[in-house]
Amino acid sequence: MLMSELFYRCVHVAYTHVENDGDFATERYGSTLYVYLQCSDGKEDWKNNLDFPAAPYRRMGHTVWFAHRGFLRVWKSVEPYLTRLILDPSVRRIVTVGYSHGAALAVLCHEYVYFHRPDLRTSMEGYGFGCPRVIWGLRSRALTERWCRFTVIRNLDDLVTHLPPALFGYFHVGTRLEIGERGRYSPIDAHRPESILAELRRMEGHSSQLKIEQPPPTHVQKQTDVGTAL
Repeated sequence: MLMSELFYRCVHVAYTHVENDGDFATERYGSTLYVYLQCSDGKEDWKNNLDFPAAPYRRMGHTVWFAHRGFLRVWKSVEPYLTRLILDPSVRRIVTVGYSHGAALAVLCHEYVYFHRPDLRTSMEGYGFGCPRVIWGLRSRALTERWCRFTVIRNLDDLVTHLPPALFGYFHVGTRLEIGERGRYSPIDAHRPESILAELRRMEGHSSQLKIEQPPPTHVQKQTDVGTAL
């Protein structure tokens, strides 16, 4: 499946709504589990998006890692609904996918898989489309290696991918894949799903790196309106 198809699926799949305006969807094909996290769709989401002071995330020995407090709160609401599926030993590959606000949750979900399913560390994948910065503090190899198989897809000039500001101590994790051209969109329009989809499709004619292994079936459930979201 092309990356544009994965993004389309992430935007249009039917989501389950839980506490703190957390929204997730899962699909399983054989031994592969796909976990999708939805973009913002309500006032509670925006409250969490803007609640960006860092909060303790995970303690490893004497080191405490920190993450965006609002995103962490939503992830902790979604996590219990995904635990059983992620820990299922019959699952041999997990792909986490999110757009915008959902991409930030995908960052945390991907690390959850890394931490709790060490047997999948060489087969797991993660994709964050229009992803905000999530992790705060000093970079370390022990921290960043957890996202070595996570890709942040940034449409150039996308405002959301520059938030929270690096000046505040936040940084992107994983590999950054930049699409589009400077000046083609305004900082807000660059984040719109139709803009990201157009740039992914434009690049797919020139780069094999946008291919994703072991695709699921192509059937999708379509929502009536995508909109613009964080």
